[in-house]
Amino acid sequence: MPRPLIGVTTYSESAKWGVWEMPAALLPAGYARLIQSTGGMAALLPPDDPAVAASAVSRLDGLIIAGGADVEPVRYGAEPDPRTGPPARERDAWELALIRAALESGTPLLGVCRGMQLLNVALGGTLVQHLDGHTGGVGVFGEHTVKPVPGTLYGELVPEESSVPTYHHQSVDRLADALTASAYAEDGTVEALELRAAEAGQWVLGVQWHPEMGQDTRVVAGLVRSAA
Repeated sequence: MPRPLIGVTTYSESAKWGVWEMPAALLPAGYARLIQSTGGMAALLPPDDPAVAASAVSRLDGLIIAGGADVEPVRYGAEPDPRTGPPARERDAWELALIRAALESGTPLLGVCRGMQLLNVALGGTLVQHLDGHTGGVGVFGEHTVKPVPGTLYGELVPEESSVPTYHHQSVDRLADALTASAYAEDGTVEALELRAAEAGQWVLGVQWHPEMGQDTRVVAGLVRSAA
């Protein structure tokens, strides 16, 4: 059988390689390696016209909304905190459209860090704009323990407490009504969320950490299995 095709959103940044320095669609290689190692194929989805999001999702077996820049606060009705990063409006619009298309079509969906936050915003939730202690320093991933909620999708995938690679300064504030928390950090930060059981006719999960930077493949393996 063909391997399931998993779309992954990308950064749009200036980059330098070899003799070149120019705008690029970027994605940490860990995403593709993790998808491939769990039986999927990776397809990169750089920012595009939100009007074509449904068409893009219809060609995929699964979707990952990758980590990256802070979600613009206007998306959840807030004024920007001075510590909130510059907006990535093109990416926000594209990824919100992809999330909504995936939810409407029943396509398996995983949000990673920013992707989890954007899933919450897409469904009407809000964010804490600054949170201390969830990185290892500028440009360095930290580690902390995540405790699953029994009986949830995440709890079934990873039933025990585990240490995860993390890098974020924002988090979920008000959880969207359609979502439920499925893991917490020791300080109470929501570390995973998913559709409520009564509404969960599909595989939808968000994690606040970065599975592509760790050794635990279970979250992405669950997405790939569902996509297959």
